[in-house]
Amino acid sequence: MKSLYGKFLVMTVGIMLTSALVAFLSVNTYYHRYLKEQNDLKNVAVAEEIASFIEATDGLDFHAYFEMLARTGYKLFVIQPDGSSLFYGEAFRENNLAADAIQRVRTGQVYHGMRDLQAETFVTGYFSNESANTVGVPFTYVGETYALFLRPDIKMLFTEIHYLLGGMVIVMAIISLLAMLVVARKLIEPIVVLTRATKKVGEEQFVGELSIDRRDEIGQLAKSFQQMIDRLSENNRIRKAFISDVSHDFQSPLLNIKGYADLLSDEELPTEERKHYAEIIKAETERLSTLTKQLLLLTSLDQLVSPLQKKVFRVDQQVKETVRKYQWLLQEKELSLMLEIDEVMYEGDPAFLEKVWENLVSNALKYTPDGGTIDIQLTEQADAVCFTIEDSGLGMSEETRQRMFDRFYRADHSRTREIEGTGLGLSIVEQVVRLHGGRIEVTSELGIGTTFIIQLPKL
Repeated sequence: MKSLYGKFLVMTVGIMLTSALVAFLSVNTYYHRYLKEQNDLKNVAVAEEIASFIEATDGLDFHAYFEMLARTGYKLFVIQPDGSSLFYGEAFRENNLAADAIQRVRTGQVYHGMRDLQAETFVTGYFSNESANTVGVPFTYVGETYALFLRPDIKMLFTEIHYLLGGMVIVMAIISLLAMLVVARKLIEPIVVLTRATKKVGEEQFVGELSIDRRDEIGQLAKSFQQMIDRLSENNRIRKAFISDVSHDFQSPLLNIKGYADLLSDEELPTEERKHYAEIIKAETERLSTLTKQLLLLTSLDQLVSPLQKKVFRVDQQVKETVRKYQWLLQEKELSLMLEIDEVMYEGDPAFLEKVWENLVSNALKYTPDGGTIDIQLTEQADAVCFTIEDSGLGMSEETRQRMFDRFYRADHSRTREIEGTGLGLSIVEQVVRLHGGRIEVTSELGIGTTFIIQLPKL
């Protein structure tokens, strides 16, 4: 496979050659349509003036006169009355003038050889050094008729200025090509750097800064690529931490189940202890079941390709039904619950939003001590649905509040030591709300309580 630098070089040379060819064809077309006949008429006029001057001047030595004209930049040949030819100036490459053309001129007609010469390009038409590529007029000298044929001597007319202009064009082409090579190299260098960085990313090496400091499109690409590397590096770190946390969260209950199952195998174990160990195994099993369900839910949210299964439903009924599920826990902990719920219709995914209310309500019940209060409000605003849940529970520190949506993160202080959780609930809440285009506001203070405010926009 050719390198991008080689392709750029080939394309540059190709463009230069193509542009030269197009320019040549354009000039050729213009010459044949507009200049060819004008050039012929111009030279005919010159030949007629020469003939008139010879006829008007008595005693003119026309041999000396034609030699003088040849030195000024013309090729001439004269057909004398006896049919012999006289040539003046540089010799023609090919003497192919037709006999009938000579005869017509001797009978008084004008020969338009430049106009009528069959040639495919103006180069062969204008520069062709042939006797047929001339103009011819008759003239009378000493009472006898002669035929004069002439054309410009291109070699003589191609003066120093033409060489200078031709040399300038060649130098410009060479300098342009070399400049394009340098520019191409400069353009390719950052792409080479990006290619190397891409290979490193493919090998999961998400480190290092790209040394590309440009403000053009390549610079923007490098900046976006650097942001992608940073994000991939962070995702890689989170992925490894996620795997570690999942392993730990599965390992702990499994070890507990195994340990208490071994204890239950003791036939002399008292009945009360046997029941206690069975309850622990049941609790650990339920914990594993909850963890598995939440992991599956998070996976479905992460891999959600198709749009949410949205439909219009009564959010207030869903919230009330969620609260009813935990009525037994409210009574057991003697919690005071205040509900201010408006009748609200909303277009969203009811299955996912139900998980939001369940996680927030269960967290409030879990972290609110006996005899505490929980306030739940559901209101419909002009452009959004607002859900608020406030508890008088343990509250959160600033560090916990900053990381509460991280997967498997659990607050580590003495007041939550006896409270078991998976650390996935709030991650699910945050992701479902984000998929619905909403936002979450959280205020919390240790020992005072926590308030969650969810805004779901109306689409």
